[in-house]
Order: sequence, then C-alpha cells, then structure tokens
Amino acid sequence: MTARLFLFIIALSVSFSSTYAQSVDVFRQAAQEALAAYQVPGFSVGIIKDGKIVMAEGFGTRTQGERQPADANTLYAIASNTKAFVSSSIVKLHLEGKLDLDAPVQQYLPDFQLYDPYVSAHIRVRDLLCHRAGLGTFSGDVVWYKSALPADAVVRQIRHLPQAYEFRAGYGYSNLMFITAGEVIKAVTGQSWDAYVREQFLLPLGMQRTQTSVTPLAKMDNVATPHISRHNNQPIPYANWDNMGAAGGIVSSAQDMLLWMQAQLQQGQVGDTRIFPEGLTETCWRPHTPIGGSKTFSSAGLGWFLQSTDGQRVVSHGGGYDGMYSQVKMLPDQQLGIVILTNGMTGLAGALSTFITDTYMGRDTKDWLTKALEREAKGTQAWNDRQAEREKARILGTKPTAAQTDYTGKYHDPLYGTIEVKMMDGQLHLLFETAPALNATLTHWHYDTWRIVWNEPHAWFDFGTVQFVLDNNRRVMELAFDVPNDDIFFEEIHAKRVGY
Repeated sequence: MTARLFLFIIALSVSFSSTYAQSVDVFRQAAQEALAAYQVPGFSVGIIKDGKIVMAEGFGTRTQGERQPADANTLYAIASNTKAFVSSSIVKLHLEGKLDLDAPVQQYLPDFQLYDPYVSAHIRVRDLLCHRAGLGTFSGDVVWYKSALPADAVVRQIRHLPQAYEFRAGYGYSNLMFITAGEVIKAVTGQSWDAYVREQFLLPLGMQRTQTSVTPLAKMDNVATPHISRHNNQPIPYANWDNMGAAGGIVSSAQDMLLWMQAQLQQGQVGDTRIFPEGLTETCWRPHTPIGGSKTFSSAGLGWFLQSTDGQRVVSHGGGYDGMYSQVKMLPDQQLGIVILTNGMTGLAGALSTFITDTYMGRDTKDWLTKALEREAKGTQAWNDRQAEREKARILGTKPTAAQTDYTGKYHDPLYGTIEVKMMDGQLHLLFETAPALNATLTHWHYDTWRIVWNEPHAWFDFGTVQFVLDNNRRVMELAFDVPNDDIFFEEIHAKRVGY
C-alpha cells in the first residue's frame, strides 16, 4: 500500500460533514431499535457517502450473554458477499487479457461437466457468475456442506445434478458455479482464488483484518460468534467453508468493507492508486440474468444483484453463513454504500439497510420496523409450519417392517458419496463418510421412516427424517431424506444400498 493511499484511507475514516453527522443520530437510533426488536446479539454498520464515512459502529455484543461489544472492526463471515470479490477477480483478469470471459469453461477446466454434453461444452466463464447455468437455486450445496471434499472434488460432482431449466433461459442461484470460478482463477493464475484476492484487492486496499478462511480466527481478537437465532441465539462454532470459499469464504469487518465499497463506487480508483482496471465495475454491474417476481427491474449481474427503484440503480448482495447474515448495498448514482454484518440469522441486515437507503432518498420510512418484523414473523411461521405438518402426518403406534439389522449397511450416491447406517450401542446411527459433522442417531418415527437426531446443532435445519425404501421383496434398497429447510437439500441425495 502506497503512503498516499494510506493517508487517503486515514482521511476517509475520519471525514464527516455536519449533514452526515446529523444523519448518524437517525441511523444510530434505528439500529438500537432493530437490535432490541430482532433480539440479535450484535451487529456492525458501515455507511459511506460521497467518499466520506458517515458511520462505522457496532451495536450489541459479539457473543450472547457476554459483554464484549461489537464495533466497526469486529469480524463476521460475509458469506456470499465473497462472490463480488471473485467476479471482480475474473473480470480483472479478462480486462488484462489473461482470461476470456466468453471462452468455454472447459478451455480452463477441461474436465468440467454439467448435466448435458452440449451445455458442458458451451457454458462460458461469464455464465458461472450470473446464475443462469440451468441448475436450481442452491442445488448441490449438500455436496460441499460440512464436507471434507476439496473444491476441485466438489466441482467434479456437479455433473450428477439434474437440470432445472433451459440453459441461459432462467435463473437459479448457484454456489457451485462460483466454486468453479475459483478453480478457473487457479488454473489461469497458478494461485488459489483466496491468494489472488488477497494480493490484488485486500492488501492494496488496506483490508488488513479481512480473512479468506475461518481458520485464523482462533488466534485473532474482536471476532463475532455465530448464533442460531431460532434457538434463542445459541452460540455455535464457526463452520469451515474452505471448500466453497470462492462462493462464500471471506470474513471481514464493517471498516474493511467500507474500503471495498469505496473502491467499487470509485470504479477502482482510490486516491492516486488504481486498484482495478476501469470498466471492471460496469462489467460486473451489467444486467445478465433477469429475475422474475419483482415489481421493479431486477437482474443478476456478475457477483451482484441489480435493481432499479424510483429511477435509482441499486447494486447489492446478501450473505448467509451458519449463524450470521450480511448485507451490502450501493446506490452508485448517489455515491452511497452500506454494509451491515450480523451475528444472528434474522432479516435485520436487509431491513436496516433499506431504512438507510430510504432515508437518503427521502422515501417514507414510517413503520419501517413494524413492516419488517411482520415479514420476519411470516418467515418464522412458515418454518414452524413445515415441522408441524410433518408432526401431524406422523402415524403413532407403528413398527418398522424390517429388523433393525436389515437397515444397516452402506448406501452410495454418485452425487454425494457414501453414507453408512450402523448399529452402535443398540441404536441405529447415520454416518456421512465425507461429512462426519452431519452424523446422527436414528429414532423410530413411523413404519420404515426414522427421525434424524443430529449429533450437533446445525444452523440451516433442525428436524429431519430418513425413509428406508424397500423393494417388492422387502429388501432395503435406498435412503430417502426429508430435512425441511431452504438451503441444504438432502432430498437431492439418492443413496442406494451397496451390494444389491
């Protein structure tokens, strides 16, 4: 980092105008109200306007029940806000002539395959970054989740996923395509995606606390703890996301993310230093994939989501990690950027960022928190209803149709790998070969369906069952999962009994 850039960053961090200072009081009050209403342990907020930091503060605590306050330098997992760093890396390499956005992915990863040979041969690097590959939203995330499989092995499994819509003719949010993009960066540069991002963006911008893995956090201070909000803010350990890091592995602070947003809003020019080539942000912010269901224009760009509200361009992305949510939102024409990082799994970040943008745009913010909490309550009710529906469908007083020992054995799925059902201490246990953190005990539910009692709590799901599917001759042949949640789809696993 040059001396001039360092001085620019210092000046940026202390620059306030009287107008911005007045706004801080409004935002601070709203943040305190949101902290109480959402009952999250804590969060941090960063706002930048016209090149000046308006707000960089923390609210609440880093860990439930403890008195360590959150502040602007508190670290949180930013999850899918990592995608903008990866798309920026790809576009930077493209603008420098080192990679072609419109070249086939197989030019850089010859073994890459999808559900169809034609699509495998014709999918472009650009397609990896804008959610139009033909895969369903979150499809295949079960492959990498809490798995020991490295990124390249995860990418090899993509070929087993089904097509959800016509190639480039729909939208399906795909973490797997960004994991693939990380492997493209490695193939082109000889560096891992995280080494490249650190060298090209984090270090030049002075994002000194930002990490590309949770591994270093154990030796760092001022780190937020993840919490499961629906479990009364139960603290949980950080989950290792290294194998999908290019889709969601960065850990950062509000202060560091302000530097990132400033570079984005200034088209890569920070002080007298050009961090990335001119044209990079406009390429990433160009609409690529229309997203239906919105009353306003909505599209996926490259690593960003794009909207037009009241004639204003909005560039944003959210991030969901085990026990943490984040939100980044920019209005380029207003030179406004907002980042909110939370250590809970609620809609606080989205609600508060919308309040801030609406305030700047002069929109009606009356009852903003009431309306946001109503949406939150609907989501919570929908979550509870799914389990209640399954509880209602349970038939009490039934028995398994086979002996417990008949269920034991190994089951294999080409997509997922091997799962073993094993008898231990008089009980059936579910053992995931590549993801032992998902291991569970099985208790009888009804007929040949057993409830999954996880060995440890999980952020994305609680209740789950597995059915042992029998053939016409009453031989146990397959596992059929039902783990209701919105992100990790166990029903994509079709594990068949090995040996039959």
